[in-house]
Amino acid sequence: MEKAFAQQFEALLEKYSELLLGETNEDTKEKVKAWALYTHIAKSMPALAKHWNELYPEAKEEMKEIIKEIKELNEQHRKASKK
Repeated sequence: MEKAFAQQFEALLEKYSELLLGETNEDTKEKVKAWALYTHIAKSMPALAKHWNELYPEAKEEMKEIIKEIKELNEQHRKASKK
């Protein structure tokens, strides 16, 4: 991957995280990246996601926590934006 593209993609991810959650830092960006990729995989190749979930149950639980956290932060951000 070219350096310019990597930087531009990182900027896209940062803005997406900010719009989705109302904040952005390295931790939230990594969680959003994992959430987005996992969600895409689960929708486009559900058998692969199921296999991964069975192979790595601890990682599955961590992913569930990431999904829950992102959902909660998004709901808080949307409520704060309406005020």
